[in-house]
Amino acid sequence: MIEIDHVTKRYGEKLAVDDVSFVVRPGVVTGFLGPNGAGKSTTMRMIVGLDAPTSGRVRVNGRSYRSFEAPLHEVGALLEARAIHTGRSAYHHLLAMAQTHGIGRQRVDEVIDIVGLASVARKRAGGFSLGMGQRLGIASALLGDPQTLILDEPSNGLDPEGILWIRTLLKRLAGEGRTVFLSSHLMSEMAVTAEHLVIVGRGRVIADTTVEQVVAQASADAAVHVRAPEATALREALAAEGVHIRSAERGVLEIRGLSAERIGERAAEQGLVLYELTPQLASLEDAYMRLTADAVEYGTHSTHESLELVA
Repeated sequence: MIEIDHVTKRYGEKLAVDDVSFVVRPGVVTGFLGPNGAGKSTTMRMIVGLDAPTSGRVRVNGRSYRSFEAPLHEVGALLEARAIHTGRSAYHHLLAMAQTHGIGRQRVDEVIDIVGLASVARKRAGGFSLGMGQRLGIASALLGDPQTLILDEPSNGLDPEGILWIRTLLKRLAGEGRTVFLSSHLMSEMAVTAEHLVIVGRGRVIADTTVEQVVAQASADAAVHVRAPEATALREALAAEGVHIRSAERGVLEIRGLSAERIGERAAEQGLVLYELTPQLASLEDAYMRLTADAVEYGTHSTHESLELVA
C-alpha cells in the first residue's frame, strides 16, 4: 500500500505538489493521470525517496522508503528506463543490481525471460531500441520480486505485442495482491489496464475513483443514438422541455435529456419500432479531457478551433 498524506512539494517559488492525499491499495491496478506539469513525476519521486516532501508524509507499506534495508525487495520502480550503464549488457546491468541485495543469478535469468530479452541479454544496453530499453527497465523493477510496483509510462516505446504483454503482466501482479501504481498518457491503454484512477492537475487531486465512475460521470449527459423507421413520430412523442433532438440523416436521431431506457419505453407506449437504441458513452479520454480542462499548464490551441490553410 502507498499512502500520500497531505503532501506538498516546493522547488523555490514553484509549487509542484499542493496538499495531495490519496491511497494506492493492493490488489488493483491504479492509474496516475494528469497533464504535463501536474506533479505526477514529483509525487512518484517522493514515494521512492528521490525527493523529500516540503510537508506531509509518504509511506509504503507503513514505512518511509528510505527506511528499507533492502528496497528492491519492497518496491520496484521504473521512473527512467534509460537510467542504465550503456556499456554493460542487459544481463550484467541486472546482475550488478542483484548483487547489491544478495539476489542470485537465477532471479536475473528469470526476469530476463519474463520481459522477453533472453535473445539480447548479453548485448550492450546502449544499443537497445526504446522498447528494449523499456523492457530492461521493467526487468529492473521486477528484480527483487517486490510487493509494490511504481511504473512511469511502462508502455512507452513498446510495440502492440509488448503493450498487450505489459497490460497482462500488470493485471496478473495486481491479481496476486501486489500494489501496482502506473502513470501513462495513453488513455486507451489506461482504460483497459487500470481499475482505479488518481487524476491530478496543477499539483492537486482532481479525482480519486474507479475508471467506471469517471466514465459514467462524463457520460451522464451523453446522447442516445436511435434509428427508427418513423423517426418523425418518435421525435413528436419524445418532445418535452429539456429534451434535445438532432437528426443528422433520415431515420436517425441523436437524443439528449432522456435515458435509453426511457426512450424505449416511450416508443413502446406509442407502438413505434426501433432499429437501434445505443447510448453514446464517453471514453476515458473524453472524461479525462473534461476533468483536466482547467488544469493544463502547457496548453495548445483548442483542437476545435479551425485552422486556416494558406496556399
